[in-house]
Amino acid sequence: MNGLTGSGFGMLERSMEFLWAKQTAILDNIANAETPNYKTKTVTFEESFEQQLRAAQRSAKPAQAVREVIENASWDVWEDGESVHLNDNGVNVTEQSVELIRNAYQLSHVYKAITGDLSIMRAAING
Repeated sequence: MNGLTGSGFGMLERSMEFLWAKQTAILDNIANAETPNYKTKTVTFEESFEQQLRAAQRSAKPAQAVREVIENASWDVWEDGESVHLNDNGVNVTEQSVELIRNAYQLSHVYKAITGDLSIMRAAING
């Protein structure tokens, strides 16, 4: 992330990366709904990121701290050990389908925000 785009654009960029990782995990879960012993993968990001941002905002140099939090943000992928089928598979297809739709909407909104920001930059450059 460079100074031209700033931390707002960087946040959108990291959000897109996170949502794509989440989308991939959900699609893997649905694809493996019949695989024996497969456990549901979950991608988490929001809670730890929010806590880090709040702490950064209280620091001596909040703008720099927030930028560093955004640049270093990461997500966790964990497997749910709970089985919902007789073959020890942990995928609830209905739940995953709902998450897929929710995530697709979030991806769409972040994409629109990114393209909007880029349009504004393009207009500023071209006059």
